[in-house]
Amino acid sequence: MSANIPFGDLRLQYRTLQAEVDEAVRSVLERGWFVLGKSVAEFERAFAAFCGVQFAVGVGNGTDALQLALMACGIGRGDEVITAPNSATFTALAISSTGATPAFVDVDPGTYNVDPQKLLAAITPRTRAIMPVHLFGQPAAMEPILSLAKSHGLWVIEDAAQAHGAVYQGQHVGAIGDIGCFSFYPSKNLGAYGDGGLVTTNNQDLADKLVMLRNGGQKTRYDHRLLGINSRLDEIQAAILSAKLPYLDRWNDRRRHIAALYTAILGDTDLVLPEEAAGGRHVYHLYVIRTPQREDLQKHLAAQGIECAVHYPTPIHRQEAYHWLGLGPGSFPVAESLAPDLLSLPIYPELTDTKVRQVANAIREWSTLQRRKDPATEEIA
Repeated sequence: MSANIPFGDLRLQYRTLQAEVDEAVRSVLERGWFVLGKSVAEFERAFAAFCGVQFAVGVGNGTDALQLALMACGIGRGDEVITAPNSATFTALAISSTGATPAFVDVDPGTYNVDPQKLLAAITPRTRAIMPVHLFGQPAAMEPILSLAKSHGLWVIEDAAQAHGAVYQGQHVGAIGDIGCFSFYPSKNLGAYGDGGLVTTNNQDLADKLVMLRNGGQKTRYDHRLLGINSRLDEIQAAILSAKLPYLDRWNDRRRHIAALYTAILGDTDLVLPEEAAGGRHVYHLYVIRTPQREDLQKHLAAQGIECAVHYPTPIHRQEAYHWLGLGPGSFPVAESLAPDLLSLPIYPELTDTKVRQVANAIREWSTLQRRKDPATEEIA
């Protein structure tokens, strides 16, 4: 019998919050003010308080959040920004959009985040910033990153697009570096019903620049002080996000529960399971397992009605868009070894324990079949 378990189902969450979300949208429609109004201001204040920062600036999407953060720091043509090669390519595209060049550092094989021990060798006279990615909901190792950045006079811009509510050594991500950048793409831990993004900071000067930069560089209407862009979080999305924000912690707790259940059931298989780094609170935007037989496992699960996903099959430096960097195979061996092996399992707050067990048991079934096929596992009579 087919399990019929999709990788994600955003309809389920809407059904649980329909009255609140519908009321939030209705209130905006009745006010008749749709850009940079009351709802955006209220959500900015609420999300800043959630993260523990002084300022939050709503923008059009997560990529724009990164681009605007770089622009606020004065980063542009001729500069380099260090980041991870195994993130979504949009991270690097934000860097390129300013005229700067993305520079990559290989990742830790356990956390899949930037390996801080490899950062020093990547710093050049052109380096202006480090952009750690809190990949899959796991906080990057911010303490050594911040220490190195301080000693070299570099900005630290957190890509927290997958880590809403994650915590590192008692601080929410987005409140640790100079600037934090969030995406509210619908499937995120806190998702809008369309595109949306936000930038956090404790720096008043950066916040003031961000407010202008997102709105064409305007100080006041028609008074353009900076070369900005047009990237504004709209009122309807902000109202929806405000309605959903009070649920974020419990949704993250649920994700952690699901992750723990997967780990408990799959712990004795040959799969490499996610690990939670010391000092951090992983929020499992994705629960990602590792196996060299990824394609075979994905087919096995699909045949049982279980949908999985791959994040990300091609490292950024191997994308055609970045061929000009001249980074061939073997440039970042850890990231390159992960790319063909990682598989993301269904994980969202509305996924029931019963369905989690169905997924995990289907994987265990596949794992047992693999062992039987492997002559190395056969007992010698």
